Amino acid sequence: MFTGIIEEIGVITAIVPSGDGWRLTVRAPKAVQDAVHGESIAVSGVCLTVIASTAETFDADVMQQTLDVSALAAASVGTVVNIEKAMPVGARLGGHIVQGHVDGIGEVAEVRPGAEWSVLRIAIPADLAPLVVDKGSISIDGTSLTVSAVSPADSDIHWLEVSLIPETLSATTLGHRRVGDRVNLETDILARHVERLLAFRAAPEGGSR
Repeated sequence: MFTGIIEEIGVITAIVPSGDGWRLTVRAPKAVQDAVHGESIAVSGVCLTVIASTAETFDADVMQQTLDVSALAAASVGTVVNIEKAMPVGARLGGHIVQGHVDGIGEVAEVRPGAEWSVLRIAIPADLAPLVVDKGSISIDGTSLTVSAVSPADSDIHWLEVSLIPETLSATTLGHRRVGDRVNLETDILARHVERLLAFRAAPEGGSR
């Protein structure tokens, strides 16, 4: 489990085909200081398992299913990524509960820079729209953020907005996002549980469970 509080910005230094997926090498000096084989590290919101490490890098396998549902598929050598190690038991939950399981891909539709703040509008898949609420939590490229605005329920195009403070702009990759960039989205786990519960409540009596 993660919190969405990014620890450092890493860089993908190698991508090697491995079966039907990839083996990534990521430079992340802070994360690998005490990293061990089998540890979980979130790479731009995607939970990956460390299979090898050096003083500055770690290797992780990315299966095809992960590439199919995340923006990592567009990564290349030199791509910068948000890095967060798994939260230790007893640590403060500074952001919100993030699993590192990407629900879908969003696309930056608008960037509105201000004197200190910056607002991102991100187009989101229609099936994720019911899980996103104003003032609720969202993970974008692994970063825990508060939703500042959402599209109307009857909108033809669904979107959300987040307001980024200077710390977020400098400490994560979101400060470099431009219109057309694709980002990983993970909705609030509580919203997903509620949606699933309501689906069963609405099922016909005696239906398959």
